[in-house]
Amino acid sequence: MIWTIFLLGQAVLFYFILTHRSRSKSDPPLDKGVIPWLGHALEFGKDAFKFLNRMKLKHGDIFTVRVAGRYVTVLLDPHSYDTVINDSDSLDFSRYAQVLMERIFNLRLPHHQPAKANALMKKHFLGINFAALNSTMSRHLQASLKAEMTQNQKDWKEEGLFGFSYSLLFKAGYLTLFGGEQNNNGTDPSSVYEEYKKFDGLLTKMARGTLKPEEKRTAQSVRQRLWELLAPAGVTEASGSSPWLHDYRRLLQEEGADEETQKKAVLMQLWATQGNVGPAAFWLLGYLLTNPDALAAVKREFSGISTMETSETSSLDRPVDTPVFDSVLEETLRLTAAPFITREVVQEKCLHMADGQEYLLRKGDRVCLFPFNSPQMDPEIHHEPQKYKYDRFLNQDGSVKRDFYKGGRLLKYYTMPWGAGTNGCVGKQFAINTIRQFVYMVLTNYDLELRDPNAQMPEVNASRYGFGMLQPEGDLLVRYKPRNTN
Repeated sequence: MIWTIFLLGQAVLFYFILTHRSRSKSDPPLDKGVIPWLGHALEFGKDAFKFLNRMKLKHGDIFTVRVAGRYVTVLLDPHSYDTVINDSDSLDFSRYAQVLMERIFNLRLPHHQPAKANALMKKHFLGINFAALNSTMSRHLQASLKAEMTQNQKDWKEEGLFGFSYSLLFKAGYLTLFGGEQNNNGTDPSSVYEEYKKFDGLLTKMARGTLKPEEKRTAQSVRQRLWELLAPAGVTEASGSSPWLHDYRRLLQEEGADEETQKKAVLMQLWATQGNVGPAAFWLLGYLLTNPDALAAVKREFSGISTMETSETSSLDRPVDTPVFDSVLEETLRLTAAPFITREVVQEKCLHMADGQEYLLRKGDRVCLFPFNSPQMDPEIHHEPQKYKYDRFLNQDGSVKRDFYKGGRLLKYYTMPWGAGTNGCVGKQFAINTIRQFVYMVLTNYDLELRDPNAQMPEVNASRYGFGMLQPEGDLLVRYKPRNTN
């Protein structure tokens, strides 16, 4: 018994030595929390926005917190973000990305070349194939909408707006990038979507490693089913998938990835390309329906667009000037896009803040930017930040507003839904075009309204902070039918 107590005491002492940390003069403010090892993990995971606001009020724009045994320095001054974003020597993006890949997708890519994968994305989503990609997406969106409701249907159809937006955009996006034509004996996009919804519902817990035993079994089962469904995607040029996916598969093969690893990587790309567009379209349409002035302004702008359309093409699958819609989208994303920008400190770094302060970042820690807190919800930058203002990003003359200030200084980053720097979203323009096409098609071809005229937007699911687009708690019930053009 004495020997057991002695060993236990030694273990506790050893743990204390390994985990003890105090703040030096050069460190950011340190807040370890009251729970050993866990620190602030529970509060951080439950509602990161609320937690980080509390820490900011307590410590200022930079502080270090203990989260499940790791020390994370959080920076919330947008004037200082470039000191993190532009440093690829002391700060590494890929290490934490690899942690998430393994937790969420059970995926390891030891020989992966991110620069080549990024160049591939730019070629297809920004380069020579961009116009064809937009046209294909437009065609699949129109077909998906027509399949949802035939033109001769007269009765209202009721549905949750989140389910409506997410399912239609997911299926059209899947057919555009992964599945080819819906009638070519390929995988049914509805089957993929149903499995993907289950996967997406567990995503934040997978990322945090907090799945319960039953949830672990469900997650593995759903992953396995999605791997099977996605197995044919991009294998050959004749598979019906996009040229991008075929090139991506070929890159994986060059890196030595076997068939199982490739299927896991394709699931990761499915999430990366389809996980945010549907939720973004939901929030945008929801804000329009609950703000009549905004809806009227967008409809006026859309009505002024040339309607040179055939049954197969939309005038919005080509470049078009829509400043009102662009402001509506920017405002929607300001309120609902909440990714973390995370780096691993691979060598000690002196962080130079814009206000002249300097802080030491310790090797082995992580650095996290949370643009949703600032600039996006910062009252010094955006007046009444909790309030939806569709014209927030328009000047009085209708031109695009880009001048926003904090501390009397012009901001480079006044909203950051797409990330920034080398890890900014390559598919940004494709996503914007897709959302705009979808909203245009819905508002010009259908009568869409709230089932309850007094309904309000649902609250956000606070556990999704840090994972791209937020999702709602519940849904917003709407009803719609084909517009009578006679």
